[in-house]
Amino acid sequence: MLQNLRKLQLTESQRDSMRRAGRFNAQLMDYLRPQIVAGISTGEIDRLVYDYTTKHKHQPATLGYLGYTKSCCTSVNDVICHGIPNDYVLKDGDIINVDITSIVDGWHADQSETYLVGSVSEEARAVTQCAFDAMHAAIAALQPGCTVSVIGDAVVAEAARYGFSVVKEYVGHGLGRRFHQYPNVPHFPDRKSRQDRILPGMCFTVEPMINVGTRLTKLDTRDNWTVTTRDGKLSAQFEHSVLMREDGPEILTQCDAGPRLGHRF
Repeated sequence: MLQNLRKLQLTESQRDSMRRAGRFNAQLMDYLRPQIVAGISTGEIDRLVYDYTTKHKHQPATLGYLGYTKSCCTSVNDVICHGIPNDYVLKDGDIINVDITSIVDGWHADQSETYLVGSVSEEARAVTQCAFDAMHAAIAALQPGCTVSVIGDAVVAEAARYGFSVVKEYVGHGLGRRFHQYPNVPHFPDRKSRQDRILPGMCFTVEPMINVGTRLTKLDTRDNWTVTTRDGKLSAQFEHSVLMREDGPEILTQCDAGPRLGHRF
C-alpha cells in the first residue's frame, strides 16, 4: 500500500507544475467572481469559463470528460454537484456553486466556491458558511503522513456543530496529470480512509458537500450528471486543490480576491 502511495509523490519540478495550474485556476475564479450576480445565466458563466481558459491557451478539464458537454459545473440551491450550465438565470436569494477545473501544460487544478446571490436566507448563509468552515477545518487538520480520515473527522465535526449533514456518495480525489486518481478523499471517516495515508508530494482535493437536511442524494436520470438533495433542501460546497509538503499542506488554488480562512459570509 505504502509503495503505491509513493508513486504519487511529485518531484519539486512536478510540484511547481501543479502550482502553476493552481494559480491559473484561482485566477479564473477571481475573474468569474464579480460576474456571478442576479441576471446572469449559468450558460453564460460556462461561456466565460471557456473563453477565458482557451484565451490563455489552457483547457477546461470537464469539457468532453466522460461525455460531459460543458466547461464547468454550476449547482444552484438544492443541486449538490455536477449541475449542467443551461439557460437558468440567477435570481436574488439563490446560492450557486461554481466548480472549475483547468488543465495547464498537462496538469490539473480543481476548485469550487459557493456564491450568495443578492439577499439570501439565513439558512442559505449558514450552510454556505458551514461548507467553507468544514473545508478549512479539514485542511488545517492535515499533516505529513496522516491518514485520509482526518479530513472526514474534521468535516463531520463541523457539520454537526451546525446541525447539517455530509454527503457520502461524492468525494474528493487525488489530482495531477489525471483529473481523478488515487486516493479517494471521503468527507466522512471510513475503513479505507483510516488506512490510506497522505505523503509529502501528494496532491488531492478537499471538497465537502454539506446539506441542510438529509445527506441522501438523487441523480437526475435525464442527464445522468445532476445530483440534488433527496428532500429538496439547500446544499453548499467549497473545494481547494492541496499539495502536501514536508512541512504541511499548501493550498494551490487560493484566490487573490476570494474568501480565506476566517471569512464570514
